[in-house]
Amino acid sequence: MPLSEFALIQRFFTRQAVTNSSTRLGIGDDCALLSIPDGYELAITTDTMVENVHFFKDTDPAQLGHKLLAVNLSDLASMGAKPLSVTLALTVPSVNEAWLSAFATGFLTLAERYGVDLIGGDTTAGALTLTVQALGLVPRGLALTRSAAKVGDFIYLSGNIGDAGLGLKITQGYQCADLDNALKQFNQPEPACNIGQKLCGVANACIDISDGLSSDLGHILQQSQVGACVFWDELPLSTAVLTYINDTGDWLLPLVAGDDYQLCFTVSPEKIAQVPEGCQKIGIIEAEPGLRLNKAGIIQSLEVKGYEHFS
Repeated sequence: MPLSEFALIQRFFTRQAVTNSSTRLGIGDDCALLSIPDGYELAITTDTMVENVHFFKDTDPAQLGHKLLAVNLSDLASMGAKPLSVTLALTVPSVNEAWLSAFATGFLTLAERYGVDLIGGDTTAGALTLTVQALGLVPRGLALTRSAAKVGDFIYLSGNIGDAGLGLKITQGYQCADLDNALKQFNQPEPACNIGQKLCGVANACIDISDGLSSDLGHILQQSQVGACVFWDELPLSTAVLTYINDTGDWLLPLVAGDDYQLCFTVSPEKIAQVPEGCQKIGIIEAEPGLRLNKAGIIQSLEVKGYEHFS
């Protein structure tokens, strides 16, 4: 006999002990109850992943559970928020206990690593669709936004870009010698939560690289009403991505491929000493509108282009 909705929740999604001091009441009632400490604001984000749109049908469920949560934690990181709790809306075509067990393990393992409580959600029958709402705490008045970049700011990335895009290419048949890291970045990205929190009071503007550097940096430029120049030679690219570019000539990959979930942020010159270790300066904010690329001393206009669902 298949599990009922409530038995499914009880078996797979209530094994996490409530660990966050702000969680007054978690799963089990019509609503969860949270306590917001004085001096903090609540940051809220929601992401949905749909089979054959955001992930392949045969994706490992443990990796899928990890990635679903990671992409939401990355949004919190881009605002400088410390992860607090999440809700999960799970739509599945049928009750596959082995799949659900692996999915829940991937999801809850990452949640426990960041001290995040699963406090509620919903389960329904239908085409495989996964939605998470994530909540985080940010010191009042210090949340990072896309609209505060200033002319003269330096542009930084929290880590390498292009590896997740290469991972997608590998799943589509591209062959390379060093594929493990690219596939891990594509299937199990690591949210830059700690870096995001350190950027509060340091960065002027911030966004996570989910739809590609040119697209997401373009959002900062548009909302801050500025332009930018990115220096190709300064981009943090792995050996595998550089090898791919040399093999294929596709140098646009790290600029337009999504799913990297690094942070792109701007910092005033007087605060660059406070930038967290490991972040890479890649460009500068300019008054002239538009996004430009300096590649081998040649400056060219760079199209603000990334993944869009309805394009």
